[in-house]
Amino acid sequence: MPVAHHVSSLSRRHFLRQAGGGAGMLALAGLMAGESAAAAASRPTEGTQPPHFRPRAKRVIWLFMHGGPSHMDLLDPKPELARYAGQPIPASFGHVMTRRNVRKNPLLGPIKAFRPRGQSGLEISDFLPNIARHADDLLVIRSMHGDSVNHPQSVYQINTGGILMGRPSVGSWVAYGLGSENRDMPAFVVLPDPGGGAKGGPPAWGSGFLPATYQGVTMRTGGTPILNLQPPDRISAAQQRRTLDLIQQFNRRHLATRPADDELAARIAAYELAFRMQAAAPELVDLAAETPATHRLYGIDQPATREFGQRCLLARRMIERGVRFVQLYSGDTNGWDAHNDVLDNHSRYCGRTDLPVAGLLADLKQRGLLDETLVIWGGEFGRMPMSEQGKGRDHNPWGYSYWLAGAKLRGGRAYGATDPIGLRAAEDPVHVRDFHATLLHLLGLDHELLTVEHHGLDERLTGPNEAHVVEGLVS
Repeated sequence: MPVAHHVSSLSRRHFLRQAGGGAGMLALAGLMAGESAAAAASRPTEGTQPPHFRPRAKRVIWLFMHGGPSHMDLLDPKPELARYAGQPIPASFGHVMTRRNVRKNPLLGPIKAFRPRGQSGLEISDFLPNIARHADDLLVIRSMHGDSVNHPQSVYQINTGGILMGRPSVGSWVAYGLGSENRDMPAFVVLPDPGGGAKGGPPAWGSGFLPATYQGVTMRTGGTPILNLQPPDRISAAQQRRTLDLIQQFNRRHLATRPADDELAARIAAYELAFRMQAAAPELVDLAAETPATHRLYGIDQPATREFGQRCLLARRMIERGVRFVQLYSGDTNGWDAHNDVLDNHSRYCGRTDLPVAGLLADLKQRGLLDETLVIWGGEFGRMPMSEQGKGRDHNPWGYSYWLAGAKLRGGRAYGATDPIGLRAAEDPVHVRDFHATLLHLLGLDHELLTVEHHGLDERLTGPNEAHVVEGLVS
Protein backbone atom coordinates (compact mmCIF):
# COMPACT_ATOMS: atom_id res chain seq x y z
CA MET A 1 0.00 0.00 0.00
CA PRO A 2 1.45 3.45 -0.93
CA VAL A 3 2.48 5.53 2.06
CA ALA A 4 0.18 8.45 1.17
CA HIS A 5 -2.85 6.20 0.88
CA HIS A 6 -1.96 4.46 4.13
CA VAL A 7 -1.67 7.73 6.05
CA SER A 8 -4.87 9.21 4.64
CA SER A 9 -6.85 6.14 5.65
CA LEU A 10 -5.96 6.43 9.33
CA SER A 11 -8.81 7.25 11.67
CA ARG A 12 -8.19 9.42 14.74
CA ARG A 13 -8.61 6.38 16.99
CA HIS A 14 -6.16 4.36 14.85
CA PHE A 15 -3.65 7.20 14.92
CA LEU A 16 -3.80 7.48 18.72
CA ARG A 17 -3.42 3.72 19.12
CA GLN A 18 -0.40 3.70 16.82
CA ALA A 19 1.15 6.70 18.56
CA GLY A 20 0.64 5.08 21.95
CA GLY A 21 2.26 1.90 20.72
CA GLY A 22 5.22 3.88 19.46
CA ALA A 23 5.71 5.47 22.88
CA GLY A 24 5.54 2.03 24.45
CA MET A 25 8.17 0.71 22.05
CA LEU A 26 10.45 3.61 22.98
CA ALA A 27 10.06 2.76 26.65
CA LEU A 28 10.66 -0.93 25.93
CA ALA A 29 13.82 -0.10 24.01
CA GLY A 30 15.07 1.91 26.95
CA LEU A 31 14.37 -0.92 29.35
CA MET A 32 15.98 -3.53 27.14
CA ALA A 33 19.34 -1.94 26.52
CA GLY A 34 19.17 1.79 26.03
CA GLU A 35 20.61 3.12 22.83
CA SER A 36 22.62 0.26 21.34
CA ALA A 37 25.21 1.01 18.72
CA ALA A 38 24.43 0.64 15.05
CA ALA A 39 27.87 -0.88 14.60
CA ALA A 40 26.90 -3.80 16.81
CA ALA A 41 23.77 -4.42 14.78
CA SER A 42 25.75 -5.74 11.84
CA ARG A 43 27.68 -8.22 13.97
CA PRO A 44 26.30 -11.77 13.94
CA THR A 45 24.81 -12.90 17.24
CA GLU A 46 25.69 -16.57 16.71
CA GLY A 47 28.73 -18.49 15.62
CA THR A 48 32.45 -18.08 16.15
CA GLN A 49 34.11 -14.80 15.20
CA PRO A 50 37.82 -14.66 14.28
CA PRO A 51 40.15 -13.09 16.88
CA HIS A 52 42.49 -10.24 15.99
CA PHE A 53 45.52 -12.51 16.33
CA ARG A 54 46.37 -16.02 17.44
CA PRO A 55 45.02 -16.50 20.98
CA ARG A 56 46.72 -18.08 23.96
CA ALA A 57 43.32 -19.29 25.25
CA LYS A 58 39.91 -19.92 23.70
CA ARG A 59 37.76 -19.60 26.80
CA VAL A 60 37.63 -18.28 30.37
CA ILE A 61 36.50 -19.52 33.78
CA TRP A 62 36.45 -16.61 36.24
CA LEU A 63 36.13 -17.64 39.89
CA PHE A 64 34.85 -14.45 41.49
CA MET A 65 35.33 -14.24 45.27
CA HIS A 66 32.67 -11.67 46.07
CA GLY A 67 33.28 -9.44 49.08
CA GLY A 68 37.04 -8.97 48.84
CA PRO A 69 39.39 -11.76 49.98
CA SER A 70 42.34 -10.67 52.11
CA HIS A 71 45.48 -10.78 49.98
CA MET A 72 47.93 -10.59 52.90
CA ASP A 73 46.21 -13.58 54.49
CA LEU A 74 46.03 -15.72 51.33
CA LEU A 75 48.47 -14.88 48.53
CA ASP A 76 50.76 -12.01 49.56
CA PRO A 77 53.12 -12.90 52.45
CA LYS A 78 54.10 -9.89 54.59
CA PRO A 79 56.78 -10.59 57.23
CA GLU A 80 56.91 -6.87 58.07
CA LEU A 81 53.21 -6.87 58.82
CA ALA A 82 53.71 -9.75 61.23
CA ARG A 83 56.63 -7.90 62.81
CA TYR A 84 54.67 -4.68 63.45
CA ALA A 85 51.33 -6.30 64.33
CA GLY A 86 49.57 -4.47 67.17
CA GLN A 87 51.34 -1.18 66.44
CA PRO A 88 49.97 1.91 64.65
CA ILE A 89 50.70 2.19 60.95
CA PRO A 90 53.95 4.18 60.51
CA ALA A 91 53.49 7.80 59.46
CA SER A 92 55.73 7.13 56.48
CA PHE A 93 52.82 5.39 54.72
CA GLY A 94 51.00 8.72 54.52
CA HIS A 95 47.28 9.33 54.29
CA VAL A 96 45.11 6.24 53.87
CA MET A 97 41.65 6.55 52.36
CA THR A 98 39.28 4.23 54.21
CA ARG A 99 35.54 4.17 54.83
CA ARG A 100 35.56 3.86 58.63
CA ASN A 101 38.72 5.76 59.60
CA VAL A 102 40.49 2.51 60.51
CA ARG A 103 43.70 4.44 59.78
CA LYS A 104 44.02 4.87 63.56
CA ASN A 105 43.63 1.16 64.30
CA PRO A 106 46.66 -1.04 64.98
CA LEU A 107 48.10 -3.29 62.30
CA LEU A 108 46.77 -6.84 62.16
CA GLY A 109 49.33 -9.51 61.34
CA PRO A 110 48.77 -12.35 58.84
CA ILE A 111 46.19 -14.75 60.25
CA LYS A 112 47.80 -17.98 59.05
CA ALA A 113 51.31 -19.02 58.05
CA PHE A 114 52.66 -18.87 54.48
CA ARG A 115 54.81 -21.68 53.13
CA PRO A 116 56.82 -22.26 49.94
CA ARG A 117 54.84 -24.54 47.64
CA GLY A 118 55.74 -26.84 44.77
CA GLN A 119 59.03 -26.84 42.94
CA SER A 120 58.78 -23.10 42.37
CA GLY A 121 58.60 -22.25 46.07
CA LEU A 122 55.72 -19.83 45.49
CA GLU A 123 54.44 -18.84 48.94
CA ILE A 124 50.76 -19.47 49.63
CA SER A 125 48.83 -19.36 52.91
CA ASP A 126 47.67 -22.35 54.92
CA PHE A 127 44.13 -21.08 54.26
CA LEU A 128 44.47 -22.65 50.78
CA PRO A 129 46.19 -26.05 51.19
CA ASN A 130 44.56 -27.64 48.14
CA ILE A 131 45.06 -24.77 45.72
CA ALA A 132 48.63 -24.59 47.04
CA ARG A 133 49.27 -28.03 45.53
CA HIS A 134 48.93 -26.33 42.13
CA ALA A 135 51.39 -23.55 42.94
CA ASP A 136 53.54 -24.35 39.91
CA ASP A 137 50.56 -23.63 37.63
CA LEU A 138 49.64 -20.32 39.29
CA LEU A 139 50.66 -16.84 38.24
CA VAL A 140 49.89 -14.61 41.23
CA ILE A 141 49.44 -10.89 40.55
CA ARG A 142 50.33 -9.16 43.83
CA SER A 143 49.97 -5.58 42.57
CA MET A 144 46.37 -5.22 41.39
CA HIS A 145 44.69 -1.89 42.17
CA GLY A 146 41.43 -0.09 41.43
CA ASP A 147 39.65 3.17 42.20
CA SER A 148 36.87 2.69 44.77
CA VAL A 149 36.64 1.53 48.38
CA ASN A 150 32.98 0.55 48.03
CA HIS A 151 31.61 -2.83 46.94
CA PRO A 152 29.19 -1.93 44.11
CA GLN A 153 31.58 0.46 42.38
CA SER A 154 34.48 -1.98 42.67
CA VAL A 155 32.33 -4.92 41.52
CA TYR A 156 31.36 -2.85 38.47
CA GLN A 157 34.94 -1.77 37.78
CA ILE A 158 36.49 -5.23 37.85
CA ASN A 159 33.59 -6.62 35.80
CA THR A 160 32.90 -3.78 33.35
CA GLY A 161 35.87 -1.43 33.45
CA GLY A 162 34.00 1.48 35.07
CA ILE A 163 32.80 2.24 38.60
CA LEU A 164 29.29 3.16 37.40
CA MET A 165 26.66 0.68 36.23
CA GLY A 166 25.60 0.49 32.62
CA ARG A 167 28.77 -0.59 30.84
CA PRO A 168 29.14 -3.99 29.15
CA SER A 169 30.76 -6.67 31.26
CA VAL A 170 34.00 -8.42 30.35
CA GLY A 171 32.06 -11.58 29.42
CA SER A 172 29.80 -9.55 27.12
CA TRP A 173 32.78 -7.99 25.36
CA VAL A 174 34.32 -11.44 24.87
CA ALA A 175 31.04 -12.82 23.53
CA TYR A 176 30.76 -9.81 21.20
CA GLY A 177 34.34 -10.20 20.03
CA LEU A 178 34.53 -13.97 19.62
CA GLY A 179 30.97 -15.26 19.42
CA SER A 180 29.76 -18.65 20.59
CA GLU A 181 31.33 -22.03 19.86
CA ASN A 182 28.00 -23.83 20.38
CA ARG A 183 24.79 -22.58 18.76
CA ASP A 184 22.76 -24.41 21.43
CA MET A 185 24.39 -22.61 24.36
CA PRO A 186 25.04 -18.95 25.18
CA ALA A 187 28.56 -17.62 24.86
CA PHE A 188 28.53 -16.09 28.36
CA VAL A 189 27.11 -17.87 31.42
CA VAL A 190 27.04 -16.74 35.06
CA LEU A 191 26.72 -19.11 38.02
CA PRO A 192 25.67 -16.91 40.97
CA ASP A 193 26.07 -17.90 44.58
CA PRO A 194 22.73 -19.44 45.67
CA GLY A 195 23.02 -17.58 48.98
CA GLY A 196 22.31 -14.22 47.38
CA GLY A 197 23.34 -11.74 44.74
CA ALA A 198 26.52 -9.73 44.41
CA LYS A 199 26.51 -6.15 45.59
CA GLY A 200 25.68 -4.14 42.51
CA GLY A 201 23.60 -6.99 41.13
CA PRO A 202 23.09 -8.21 37.55
CA PRO A 203 24.61 -5.11 35.87
CA ALA A 204 27.95 -6.72 36.78
CA TRP A 205 27.29 -9.28 34.02
CA GLY A 206 25.02 -7.15 31.83
CA SER A 207 25.58 -6.18 28.21
CA GLY A 208 25.31 -2.42 28.79
CA PHE A 209 25.20 -0.64 25.44
CA LEU A 210 25.97 -3.84 23.53
CA PRO A 211 22.95 -5.78 22.22
CA ALA A 212 21.13 -7.72 24.91
CA THR A 213 22.08 -11.04 23.33
CA TYR A 214 25.61 -10.63 24.74
CA GLN A 215 24.62 -10.36 28.40
CA GLY A 216 25.45 -13.15 30.84
CA VAL A 217 22.83 -15.91 31.12
CA THR A 218 22.43 -16.98 34.74
CA MET A 219 22.27 -20.71 35.35
CA ARG A 220 22.22 -23.01 38.36
CA THR A 221 22.61 -26.68 39.13
CA GLY A 222 19.61 -29.01 39.38
CA GLY A 223 16.67 -29.90 37.22
CA THR A 224 15.79 -26.32 36.25
CA PRO A 225 19.09 -24.68 35.30
CA ILE A 226 17.33 -21.62 33.88
CA LEU A 227 14.12 -20.33 35.42
CA ASN A 228 11.10 -20.02 33.09
CA LEU A 229 12.91 -21.80 30.25
CA GLN A 230 10.66 -24.85 30.02
CA PRO A 231 7.14 -24.45 28.63
CA PRO A 232 4.06 -25.67 30.56
CA ASP A 233 3.39 -29.41 30.36
CA ARG A 234 0.20 -28.85 28.36
CA ILE A 235 2.18 -27.32 25.46
CA SER A 236 3.92 -29.85 23.23
CA ALA A 237 7.24 -29.25 21.54
CA ALA A 238 5.50 -29.17 18.16
CA GLN A 239 3.02 -26.53 19.37
CA GLN A 240 5.82 -24.45 20.80
CA ARG A 241 7.80 -24.73 17.57
CA ARG A 242 4.81 -23.58 15.49
CA THR A 243 4.19 -20.65 17.84
CA LEU A 244 7.81 -19.62 17.75
CA ASP A 245 7.93 -19.89 13.96
CA LEU A 246 4.92 -17.58 13.67
CA ILE A 247 6.42 -15.04 16.06
CA GLN A 248 9.74 -15.16 14.26
CA GLN A 249 8.00 -14.74 10.92
CA PHE A 250 6.42 -11.50 12.14
CA ASN A 251 9.69 -10.38 13.74
CA ARG A 252 11.73 -10.95 10.58
CA ARG A 253 9.14 -9.22 8.42
CA HIS A 254 9.34 -6.25 10.78
CA LEU A 255 13.15 -6.38 10.83
CA ALA A 256 13.37 -6.42 7.01
CA THR A 257 12.24 -2.79 6.95
CA ARG A 258 14.51 -1.84 9.87
CA PRO A 259 17.90 -3.51 9.20
CA ALA A 260 19.68 -1.47 11.88
CA ASP A 261 17.33 -2.54 14.68
CA ASP A 262 19.87 -4.54 16.66
CA GLU A 263 17.52 -4.99 19.63
CA LEU A 264 14.97 -6.83 17.52
CA ALA A 265 17.72 -8.92 15.91
CA ALA A 266 18.96 -9.81 19.37
CA ARG A 267 15.45 -10.75 20.49
CA ILE A 268 14.98 -13.02 17.46
CA ALA A 269 18.28 -14.77 18.22
CA ALA A 270 17.35 -15.06 21.91
CA TYR A 271 14.05 -16.80 21.09
CA GLU A 272 15.84 -19.34 18.93
CA LEU A 273 18.61 -19.90 21.48
CA ALA A 274 16.09 -20.40 24.30
CA PHE A 275 14.26 -23.02 22.24
CA ARG A 276 17.46 -24.93 21.54
CA MET A 277 18.60 -24.65 25.16
CA GLN A 278 15.50 -26.47 26.35
CA ALA A 279 17.15 -29.65 25.10
CA ALA A 280 20.79 -28.74 25.76
CA ALA A 281 20.62 -27.24 29.27
CA PRO A 282 19.18 -30.25 31.19
CA GLU A 283 21.90 -32.53 29.80
CA LEU A 284 24.53 -29.93 30.65
CA VAL A 285 23.64 -29.77 34.35
CA ASP A 286 23.15 -33.53 34.76
CA LEU A 287 26.21 -34.35 36.88
CA ALA A 288 25.11 -37.98 37.40
CA ALA A 289 27.02 -38.93 34.26
CA GLU A 290 30.29 -37.99 35.94
CA THR A 291 32.27 -40.69 37.72
CA PRO A 292 32.42 -41.03 41.53
CA ALA A 293 36.13 -40.19 41.30
CA THR A 294 35.29 -36.91 39.58
CA HIS A 295 32.71 -36.10 42.26
CA ARG A 296 35.36 -36.70 44.93
CA LEU A 297 37.87 -34.58 43.06
CA TYR A 298 35.51 -31.59 43.25
CA GLY A 299 34.42 -32.29 46.84
CA ILE A 300 30.85 -33.07 45.81
CA ASP A 301 30.87 -36.02 48.23
CA GLN A 302 31.40 -33.66 51.20
CA PRO A 303 28.70 -31.38 52.65
CA ALA A 304 30.96 -28.33 53.06
CA THR A 305 32.21 -28.34 49.47
CA ARG A 306 29.28 -29.96 47.64
CA GLU A 307 27.52 -26.85 46.36
CA PHE A 308 30.60 -24.97 45.12
CA GLY A 309 32.07 -28.21 43.79
CA GLN A 310 28.95 -28.80 41.69
CA ARG A 311 29.26 -25.37 40.15
CA CYS A 312 32.98 -25.82 39.44
CA LEU A 313 32.22 -29.12 37.72
CA LEU A 314 29.40 -27.44 35.82
CA ALA A 315 31.85 -24.77 34.65
CA ARG A 316 34.14 -27.46 33.24
CA ARG A 317 31.20 -29.12 31.46
CA MET A 318 30.23 -25.76 29.98
CA ILE A 319 33.58 -24.97 28.43
CA GLU A 320 33.73 -28.53 27.06
CA ARG A 321 30.46 -27.81 25.28
CA GLY A 322 31.57 -24.52 23.78
CA VAL A 323 30.54 -21.87 26.31
CA ARG A 324 33.10 -19.12 25.82
CA PHE A 325 33.05 -17.33 29.20
CA VAL A 326 31.88 -18.75 32.54
CA GLN A 327 31.82 -16.61 35.67
CA LEU A 328 31.29 -18.42 38.95
CA TYR A 329 30.53 -16.41 42.11
CA SER A 330 31.51 -17.40 45.65
CA GLY A 331 29.95 -15.34 48.39
CA ASP A 332 26.43 -14.18 49.11
CA THR A 333 25.50 -10.53 49.76
CA ASN A 334 28.41 -10.19 52.20
CA GLY A 335 30.62 -13.11 51.17
CA TRP A 336 34.35 -12.65 51.81
CA ASP A 337 33.73 -9.23 53.40
CA ALA A 338 35.67 -9.94 56.61
CA HIS A 339 35.03 -6.79 58.66
CA ASN A 340 34.51 -8.60 61.95
CA ASP A 341 36.77 -11.65 61.96
CA VAL A 342 39.10 -12.69 59.13
CA LEU A 343 39.81 -16.09 60.64
CA ASP A 344 36.13 -17.02 60.95
CA ASN A 345 35.11 -15.60 57.57
CA HIS A 346 38.00 -16.93 55.50
CA SER A 347 37.96 -20.32 57.22
CA ARG A 348 34.35 -20.73 56.09
CA TYR A 349 34.81 -19.51 52.52
CA CYS A 350 38.16 -21.17 51.93
CA GLY A 351 36.66 -24.32 53.41
CA ARG A 352 33.88 -24.21 50.81
CA THR A 353 35.99 -23.31 47.78
CA ASP A 354 39.62 -24.45 48.18
CA LEU A 355 39.07 -28.13 47.38
CA PRO A 356 36.65 -27.58 44.46
CA VAL A 357 38.94 -25.00 42.83
CA ALA A 358 41.90 -27.36 43.17
CA GLY A 359 39.73 -30.12 41.68
CA LEU A 360 38.81 -27.88 38.75
CA LEU A 361 42.48 -27.15 38.01
CA ALA A 362 43.39 -30.85 38.23
CA ASP A 363 40.46 -31.88 36.04
CA LEU A 364 41.18 -29.29 33.36
CA LYS A 365 44.81 -30.34 33.31
CA GLN A 366 44.18 -34.07 33.06
CA ARG A 367 41.65 -33.53 30.25
CA GLY A 368 44.05 -31.36 28.26
CA LEU A 369 41.80 -28.30 28.64
CA LEU A 370 43.96 -26.07 30.83
CA ASP A 371 46.27 -24.78 28.09
CA GLU A 372 43.30 -23.43 26.13
CA THR A 373 41.41 -22.15 29.17
CA LEU A 374 42.22 -19.06 31.22
CA VAL A 375 41.27 -19.57 34.88
CA ILE A 376 40.97 -16.39 36.96
CA TRP A 377 40.61 -16.16 40.76
CA GLY A 378 39.96 -12.98 42.72
CA GLY A 379 37.40 -10.48 44.02
CA GLU A 380 36.58 -6.79 43.71
CA PHE A 381 39.42 -5.69 46.03
CA GLY A 382 41.55 -6.83 48.97
CA ARG A 383 41.68 -5.91 52.66
CA MET A 384 43.49 -3.33 54.76
CA PRO A 385 46.55 -4.18 56.89
CA MET A 386 45.01 -2.30 59.84
CA SER A 387 42.57 -4.10 62.08
CA GLU A 388 38.85 -3.47 62.25
CA GLN A 389 36.91 -4.43 65.38
CA GLY A 390 40.05 -6.17 66.58
CA LYS A 391 40.02 -9.20 64.28
CA GLY A 392 38.66 -7.96 60.95
CA ARG A 393 39.87 -5.86 58.03
CA ASP A 394 38.29 -3.07 55.94
CA HIS A 395 38.20 -2.77 52.13
CA ASN A 396 41.41 -2.09 50.22
CA PRO A 397 41.38 -1.32 46.46
CA TRP A 398 44.87 0.22 46.48
CA GLY A 399 46.75 -3.07 46.42
CA TYR A 400 45.49 -6.66 46.27
CA SER A 401 46.03 -10.04 44.61
CA TYR A 402 44.62 -12.15 41.80
CA TRP A 403 45.86 -15.40 40.34
CA LEU A 404 45.74 -16.78 36.83
CA ALA A 405 46.26 -20.30 35.52
CA GLY A 406 46.20 -21.95 32.13
CA ALA A 407 46.38 -20.11 28.79
CA LYS A 408 49.99 -21.35 28.44
CA LEU A 409 51.03 -18.86 31.12
CA ARG A 410 54.29 -19.45 32.97
CA GLY A 411 53.17 -20.46 36.46
CA GLY A 412 54.92 -20.86 39.78
CA ARG A 413 55.65 -17.16 40.13
CA ALA A 414 54.41 -13.86 41.46
CA TYR A 415 54.22 -10.64 39.47
CA GLY A 416 54.43 -7.24 41.13
CA ALA A 417 54.34 -6.47 44.82
CA THR A 418 52.58 -4.36 47.41
CA ASP A 419 54.49 -2.29 49.97
CA PRO A 420 55.89 -4.03 53.09
CA ILE A 421 52.54 -4.08 54.89
CA GLY A 422 50.28 -4.83 51.88
CA LEU A 423 48.63 -1.42 51.73
CA ARG A 424 49.39 -0.24 48.19
CA ALA A 425 50.67 -1.67 44.90
CA ALA A 426 54.34 -0.72 44.88
CA GLU A 427 56.19 -2.76 42.22
CA ASP A 428 54.89 -3.24 38.68
CA PRO A 429 51.36 -2.06 39.53
CA VAL A 430 48.53 -3.58 37.49
CA HIS A 431 45.48 -1.37 37.22
CA VAL A 432 42.12 -2.97 36.45
CA ARG A 433 42.30 -1.48 32.93
CA ASP A 434 45.65 -3.17 32.32
CA PHE A 435 44.27 -6.43 33.68
CA HIS A 436 41.37 -6.23 31.20
CA ALA A 437 43.68 -5.40 28.29
CA THR A 438 45.82 -8.42 29.18
CA LEU A 439 42.81 -10.72 29.54
CA LEU A 440 41.57 -9.76 26.06
CA HIS A 441 45.09 -10.17 24.68
CA LEU A 442 45.25 -13.75 25.94
CA LEU A 443 42.03 -14.41 24.00
CA GLY A 444 43.49 -12.95 20.81
CA LEU A 445 41.65 -9.62 21.10
CA ASP A 446 43.25 -6.18 20.88
CA HIS A 447 41.53 -3.98 23.47
CA GLU A 448 42.02 -0.92 21.24
CA LEU A 449 40.34 -2.60 18.26
CA LEU A 450 37.44 -4.23 20.11
CA THR A 451 35.11 -1.24 20.01
CA VAL A 452 31.50 -0.32 19.47
CA GLU A 453 30.05 3.06 18.56
CA HIS A 454 27.90 4.53 21.32
CA HIS A 455 26.71 8.14 21.50
CA GLY A 456 29.18 9.03 18.77
CA LEU A 457 32.19 7.53 20.55
CA ASP A 458 34.11 4.33 19.89
CA GLU A 459 33.68 2.68 23.28
CA ARG A 460 35.89 -0.13 24.52
CA LEU A 461 36.23 -2.27 27.66
CA THR A 462 39.31 -0.37 28.82
CA GLY A 463 37.62 3.01 28.37
CA PRO A 464 39.15 6.27 27.16
CA ASN A 465 42.07 6.20 29.60
CA GLU A 466 45.44 4.68 28.80
CA ALA A 467 45.68 0.93 29.22
CA HIS A 468 48.29 -1.58 28.17
CA VAL A 469 48.92 -5.31 28.02
CA VAL A 470 51.14 -6.34 30.93
CA GLU A 471 54.03 -7.99 29.12
CA GLY A 472 55.44 -9.40 32.35
CA LEU A 473 52.33 -11.55 32.67
CA VAL A 474 52.15 -12.90 29.12
CA SER A 475 55.88 -13.34 28.43
